[in-house]
Amino acid sequence: MNSVLRKITILGGGSAGWLSAGIIAAEHLVNEKSGIEVTLIESSDIAPLGVGEGTWPSMRATLKKMGISETEFILECDASFKQGSRFQAWINNHNDYYYHPFSLPVGHEKLDIAPFWLPYHEKISFADAVCVQSRLGDKNLAPKLISSGEYAFNANYAYHLDAGKFAVLLREHCVERLGVKHVVDHVTAVNSTSTGDIASLTTKENGDITGDLFIDCSGAASVLLGKHFKVPFLSKKDVLFNDTALAAQAPYDSPESPIASFTVSTAQTAGWIWDIGLQSRRGIGYTYSSAHTTDEQAENILRKYISPTPSMGVQNKDEILVRKLSFEPGHREQFWYKNCVAIGVSAGFIEPLEASALALIELSAKMVSDQLPADRRAMDIVARRFNEKFLYRWQKIVEFLKLHYVLSQRSDSDYWLDNRKLNTVPDSLQDMLALWRYQSPNKYDFPQLEELFPSASFQYVLYGMGFIPELPERVKRKDSRDLANKLIEENIQHTKQLMAVLPTNRGLVNKLKQYHRIGQAL
Repeated sequence: MNSVLRKITILGGGSAGWLSAGIIAAEHLVNEKSGIEVTLIESSDIAPLGVGEGTWPSMRATLKKMGISETEFILECDASFKQGSRFQAWINNHNDYYYHPFSLPVGHEKLDIAPFWLPYHEKISFADAVCVQSRLGDKNLAPKLISSGEYAFNANYAYHLDAGKFAVLLREHCVERLGVKHVVDHVTAVNSTSTGDIASLTTKENGDITGDLFIDCSGAASVLLGKHFKVPFLSKKDVLFNDTALAAQAPYDSPESPIASFTVSTAQTAGWIWDIGLQSRRGIGYTYSSAHTTDEQAENILRKYISPTPSMGVQNKDEILVRKLSFEPGHREQFWYKNCVAIGVSAGFIEPLEASALALIELSAKMVSDQLPADRRAMDIVARRFNEKFLYRWQKIVEFLKLHYVLSQRSDSDYWLDNRKLNTVPDSLQDMLALWRYQSPNKYDFPQLEELFPSASFQYVLYGMGFIPELPERVKRKDSRDLANKLIEENIQHTKQLMAVLPTNRGLVNKLKQYHRIGQAL
């Protein structure tokens, strides 16, 4: 019997589980006579990781579609506005830095502006020439005005957030407004059908919970895809060395300390430190290669990074709690097997550089929702397409992250020297770098419609890290130089205008709080 797909059962909460539930429930009529049933099972014994605090601009559309007020989200999740990433000491460890902003270069749809910037690369950075956001980041400015309205912007943005509070907000919204069934229980067994599909999950208190499609959001345990189906794990440690992270939460010096509008990534001798500014604190961590340093050395470096300014309420840097997380960089060989699809860490995890984890969750859940198979027969076709698309996406993530290491000129440790050895660089990335010596990254290098990192992202990193191509001297029938120079000049003027009117990140958050209090009092 090939029954119609009606019941979706999600194992695991956290950001992965509740985002998956919310994205599906916002698209489909849930738990009504003609709709589908979405049930999420999570154990009260398993606490979420509580890191993963950076998002992509796609999160705005996700929250809006789910019907979540942006103001409510910002206030409930200790969130702030993120406009991209700032990389410090990645080039040569001489106080260097560059930006990877969220906005595309000006004129992106009309022409490739990079060749016209190249003659001036010693006078102005690529990001400053083609985008407003790098200058906004220097001043910790917000991406919008208080009058802009929810989810609207003057400069493209995402969020920094408290992952634990985010999961709570999502859970309450999914259960109370979107009709998702929530079961707090411990799964004791996975039961199969005669064809090898998952028939049900046995829980300690609620018995067997059935489903037509099971979504594995059980984190690193990968209870369904990994343990039950034994889908192989593909390690990427030969390409990306980082396998350990130390995470901490540090208070600001004062309640009105500036909130950075970019994730700050500072290179170290065996990895890099992330610094994420929320409203009430900073999330700081060091991700590193255990083959190139010890945990003790890493913790000393992390605490030294935190300590230069005395933090409010913390007399000694050693008072700050540091948590250790170990991980194997890589992903599953397949993500959708039989009637089970893995989303989140259960599908794979790569170091948090460029904050792709939550974006992958969004994209995975969106494809499941958009392509929700009508019945079991159609599921195998959708699964094959899903696996093809996400194997490609994981490959591109690995290549893009490796690019940051390959371009570095640091030679102060074996870590950086080893990262540039050719046997650690994917052949496809080597080919691209050979091409980009004579042309800039373009649409032909990235053929998919929904690329995780478009050509502009590669340009920001390449040119930010000092990779200067040798473009062949060819005269074209149509000279776009005047248009390019006009776009660059307009961008510089637009940047000055925004810098004159935009509030700081802290200032905008404070205004949101003030207006919210006034609204509650009326």
